[in-house]
Amino acid sequence: MKVLVTGMAGFIGFHLTRRLLSEGNRVVGIDNLNDYYDISLKQARMKELGFDESLTDGEMKRSRLYGHLRFRRLDLCQREEMDRLFAEEHFDAVINLAGQAGVRYSIENPQAYIQSNVVGFLNVLECCRHHPVSHLVYASSSSIYGLCEHIPYTENDMTDTPVSLYAATKKSNELMAHAYSKLYGIAATGLRFFTVYGPWGRPDMAPSIFLGAMLQRRPIRLFNHGNMRRDFTYVDDIVDGISLVLSHPSQKEVPHRVYNIGNGHPVALLDFVKALEQVSGCRAICKMEALQPGDVVQTYADTRRLAHDFGYRPQVGVDEGVKRFYDWYVRYYGTGITRI
Repeated sequence: MKVLVTGMAGFIGFHLTRRLLSEGNRVVGIDNLNDYYDISLKQARMKELGFDESLTDGEMKRSRLYGHLRFRRLDLCQREEMDRLFAEEHFDAVINLAGQAGVRYSIENPQAYIQSNVVGFLNVLECCRHHPVSHLVYASSSSIYGLCEHIPYTENDMTDTPVSLYAATKKSNELMAHAYSKLYGIAATGLRFFTVYGPWGRPDMAPSIFLGAMLQRRPIRLFNHGNMRRDFTYVDDIVDGISLVLSHPSQKEVPHRVYNIGNGHPVALLDFVKALEQVSGCRAICKMEALQPGDVVQTYADTRRLAHDFGYRPQVGVDEGVKRFYDWYVRYYGTGITRI
């Protein structure tokens, strides 16, 4: 299968690309390599995939390490270039992981989210319309549940009360994909990711922020006074789910569907911090603060639908996942450790 992975230099895109290649697929990746977070981490991921740092706009590069992997630096908002790419490559499937991430950043930079997550996703849909593919799999988010009070979250729960613009853009993606599925028969599957973590993770996410602060003896800011629960999901389990779904597009009259994809076992934030303390040997200095705009107190995925349809079973618990993350973090950042 020939697969386009958008956002290939990102956290999940990087891991997914390696999985797809190991399964014998041909992969083309695109990414705009923006500086939302330290671009050197994105470049390091790309190096692991066999690309050097001279990834200039518009040039298709071939991996030095993988014979069936190519990459082009491209933004989803470049409509004509996206259309040309689809016309030239004739993809069998598309996995859209590109988009502007981060809940709090969306409050400060709303335009970036509309451009990337709405306009960019529209361009992906239009390309799938004019250059048909067998399946479009796209990243949604647990954040779309917003003010929903039903726990655990099920795919049938209300998603009309987002508490951040980021969440609203992800909800819009689901609505747009459904409309294109109905109008043009595009088989599309949205996956609502729940708090993904692991090696090569984003530095703006809690695991990296917490561990970095602990190793350097800096305070950790715990919002809502630490009374938060997150369905921490190890990245390999996310990749497993995407791989299971990819080769099985919906056969329904309107071939669009959405699934929760998470660990299904929410963890108190303070317990996650304790797990980091255990593997690092460093005690956290916790600074308790009020709940921030755009945050929700708890996320909890009901993954029974994904398990029923595809046999999805998360394999990595938090203790093991935190250990793997810690081992990678110390190897990559080489941070000095001060234990107390």
